[in-house]
Amino acid sequence: MNINVHPTAIVSPNAKIGENVEIGPFAIIEDDVVIGNGTKIMAGAYIANGARIGNDCRIFQYAVIATEPQDLKYENEKSEVFIGDRTVIREFATIHRATSTGKTTVGSDCLIMAYCHVAHDCIVG
Repeated sequence: MNINVHPTAIVSPNAKIGENVEIGPFAIIEDDVVIGNGTKIMAGAYIANGARIGNDCRIFQYAVIATEPQDLKYENEKSEVFIGDRTVIREFATIHRATSTGKTTVGSDCLIMAYCHVAHDCIVG
């Protein structure tokens, strides 16, 4: 398997990582994460449990994917974030896991620009 992981990145051995993936310095990839082929995770990105990232995506510096939603009704239920193929997530963007629907979705070929927030249960793309 051809994966390029910077030595300062923290990548769980339980994460499912596709072919030709690049993971930059100080990135964190938790246990229950799936990253598709050809995806590039840049410096300092945080990919939390429940992230399902498609093929050929680019996740820029300090983006945060699949952390707990900002919803007072959230009770630690299992939920996920789905990101389609060829989607670009720019610097400091945040995408939170769902509450009521079980998933937050960003489709294929989307551009989530710097500092954007995709809230729980949203469907974009």
